[in-house]
Amino acid sequence: MALSRLNTFTTKSSLFRQLPQNAKCLSNLILGEPSGPSVKTPIPGPKSKEMISELNTIQFANTVIYFTDYNKSIGNYIVDVDGNVLLDVYTQISSLPLGYNHPDLLKVLQDPDNQRTFINRPSLGLFPGQGWPQKLTSSLLSVAPKGHSQVTTMACGSCSNENAFKAAFMWYRNKQRGGAPITEEENTSCMMNVAPGSTPFTIMSFKGGFHGRTIGVLSTTHSKAIHKLDIPALDWPIASFPRYKYPLEEFAEENKAEDRKCLAEVEEEFERFNKSGRYVAGVVIEPVQAEGGDNHASPEFFQELQRITKKNGAALIIDEVQTGGGATGKYWCHEHFHLPEPADFVTFSKKMLTGGYYSLPEFRPQQGYRIFNTWMGEPSKVLLLDKVIEVIKRDNLLSIVQASGKKLMDGLMDMSKRYPQHVKNVRGIGTFCAFDSSSAEKRDEIVAKLKEKGIQSGGCGDLSLRIRPALVFQPYHADIFLEKFEKVLKKIKTV
Repeated sequence: MALSRLNTFTTKSSLFRQLPQNAKCLSNLILGEPSGPSVKTPIPGPKSKEMISELNTIQFANTVIYFTDYNKSIGNYIVDVDGNVLLDVYTQISSLPLGYNHPDLLKVLQDPDNQRTFINRPSLGLFPGQGWPQKLTSSLLSVAPKGHSQVTTMACGSCSNENAFKAAFMWYRNKQRGGAPITEEENTSCMMNVAPGSTPFTIMSFKGGFHGRTIGVLSTTHSKAIHKLDIPALDWPIASFPRYKYPLEEFAEENKAEDRKCLAEVEEEFERFNKSGRYVAGVVIEPVQAEGGDNHASPEFFQELQRITKKNGAALIIDEVQTGGGATGKYWCHEHFHLPEPADFVTFSKKMLTGGYYSLPEFRPQQGYRIFNTWMGEPSKVLLLDKVIEVIKRDNLLSIVQASGKKLMDGLMDMSKRYPQHVKNVRGIGTFCAFDSSSAEKRDEIVAKLKEKGIQSGGCGDLSLRIRPALVFQPYHADIFLEKFEKVLKKIKTV
């Protein structure tokens, strides 16, 4: 497929077909939702400032934007403690599948049969509750990526990736052993952090990637210095992720060349590390580099990456923590890439409410306690996810995502033509959209002025503003966002 025609990026794609006749529309998805934003005070307002000051006496609180009234927040609208109502296209860093206080999710908590699941949090690796396999089957496995029948639950995105890395290392070492038993020397030496029990294995990652903030995955995170500063890092391979020129149709050949250059780096890193004995056991990559600036790559790039990874005997770990759960118009973003074979691992969290990873059968640990922690996830979150999946199917939310995504992308493309000094490099898939501004300062100014107009958005990367609405974000919500956005662009100063 020619790069200029990739369904991942073009607004003319069949991804953005019109809503089917049976798809729900307008505000009947979330009854009681406000008709639009309403800003009464500066943000943060006086109540928020007081609460931030109070929190700051207990912990470092300078990242807090405002305090939220979660009793009044509903659907696509977040309400702060000062009564400001904002259309939320950021949704708790892309983690709310159905927005705020969805009535079907509230009913889950009201069901007496579910209340004990919320009260009694089990150690799932030791004492799972009755019906747990059936609950996993009806929720996580019902939306599993193609080819996956195994799922391991975790609490968050970082620990999901950490444990996928561990499973890849165990699998790789078992291949080296040829299936032979673990030796006493391995058991003894690993306790002292030395070979042969402690292996020299590595995970390859990509510049601009983000896979979490815990120690292991932090060595594969390369999005912002502030995440990594002062923290010891592992000497693991890092390759370049494609950086495309936009509009894609005007730079097809240049972007193909960019794919080839980055894939050549992957090959070089495999050769360099494997020859040195620091074997690359896995490659971790996001379908879209979210925190790193909404960087996209073509299906052809991902297809070739899978081929190279398999050729070198490593596992491909696709990190869908931010892209999974439906925001791209498919349940899993990598489904757009038509990979020849299933990914070895697919990690998830955020819109999936629980964390964890899907993996192919060969990556099952062969001993107990190897992939283990106290809770191994949270059954109450899986109860909620079960209902989320039901609502997604019932209300045709993936079709709504596609229609709303088309509205957003068309509007942003139009803004880029009329306000090129502020909006460029528009890109997106479904409602997972972004654009670049002229500088970080200008991007931050746009985010601040959008807030004054009643729009909660967020930045990513060096220059980008990202849009991350809930799955119940409909085309008319996109119209509200675009109207407020244009008002901001008209008034903002050009530097």
